[in-house]
Amino acid sequence: MNRPENAWSEPLRIFETRLHADPARVVLRPFHLGWQAKNAPGGRALRLVEDVAALTEERAALEYERVLRDFKERHWQTERIFADRFDEVAANMELNHADYSETKQRLIGSYFCHEYTFAAAALMNPSIVPSPDQSGMQDGCVRFIMSLRAVGEGHISSVAFREGIAEPDGEFCLWPQAAFATSVELDEEDQVDADGTVSVHRHAESSLSNTVIFPITEQQRGGLEDLRLVRFDHGGGDYEWVGTYTAYSGSSIRSELLRTRDFRNFDLEPIRGAAGRNKGMALFPQKIDGRFAMVGRQDGKNLFLLKSDTIDHWEDEGVLLMEPKYPWEFIQIGNCGSPIPTEEGWLMFTHGVGAMRKYALGCALLDLKDPSKVLARTPEPVLTAENADRSGYVPNVVYTCGALKVGEQLLIPYGISDSTVGFATCNIQTLLGMME
Repeated sequence: MNRPENAWSEPLRIFETRLHADPARVVLRPFHLGWQAKNAPGGRALRLVEDVAALTEERAALEYERVLRDFKERHWQTERIFADRFDEVAANMELNHADYSETKQRLIGSYFCHEYTFAAAALMNPSIVPSPDQSGMQDGCVRFIMSLRAVGEGHISSVAFREGIAEPDGEFCLWPQAAFATSVELDEEDQVDADGTVSVHRHAESSLSNTVIFPITEQQRGGLEDLRLVRFDHGGGDYEWVGTYTAYSGSSIRSELLRTRDFRNFDLEPIRGAAGRNKGMALFPQKIDGRFAMVGRQDGKNLFLLKSDTIDHWEDEGVLLMEPKYPWEFIQIGNCGSPIPTEEGWLMFTHGVGAMRKYALGCALLDLKDPSKVLARTPEPVLTAENADRSGYVPNVVYTCGALKVGEQLLIPYGISDSTVGFATCNIQTLLGMME
């Protein structure tokens, strides 16, 4: 178990545990999907296939052995991936499998793959939710799933996961990761060009902690950013895990939803309507007066409360909820994940940006029945970047996309200077006592 490194009397207890970027974690991905079509300029993909096909079987076997020597131990089911990749290329280019030996098929597949370092640059901006599987948990412990924004080659953001167990006294542990990481797979390959819902699944033999969700559609190609997960209660014990994230195309942004009930099958779908053009939306974990509710920053500076009759269409720009009030948040404020229900009200973490563009975490309390009413706020930050945590890819930043309620404690994973992830815990009553 992890234990706090600072005194138990302090409001937030900071842990020594840090999750860092790791260039050694790589995954096999399709290579150059854009130029493998038959009508691509110059037939470059077809020429590549023909070059491999022209090799003698002996030379092909030698080259394939070299590929395996270099990469087989670095990935999970490497040869299956090569075979599957050849199947995709063959279908796209109308190749006849019978014209190629098994060795040449897999060698061709390897030419249409590449290693991608999905977390070489940074791990940051985590969110955290109870796992769908709480079997075996006793004494108030909660099995959790944490999402992470992993930034890799080309500064492309993807979604990674870690699993663990949190205890009501504030301790927690993370499950270990295997040496292999795998990408989710499309349910249907033609979804790549879709502008609607895209369905993906993780391999049945791959754990969630070793699974990565990469950008798929044109709108997502610049990255999947800042997933805010929440366990949504549809009533009657029917739970769905929903996350809002920013899909970045490289030139435009759009809010989208990740939806799952088991963290094996996922739907990625755009948020339609005027409100979806903004980022940083966070869904309440249940309906309010029969309607879905979100908190979002619709004008780039202030927080708004939005409501909708459907979870995927948000036309309403909402009503003003909070404006910057204190010096540490004068530039702008935003939500830091979905509001958390407590007996006193909805507890909502916020971030504020102050002088020298320093990001800090604060907290607000909203009325349970009418969350448009702000009952209290923290006049001072509850967490800021200090000492070594001020240094990173983007200095002087702490940021979270969600916290987990475990008994009377909150487990708060948070991004540090857009580079790494730290952990803190706080007693709910202590946090409420910091508000005015």
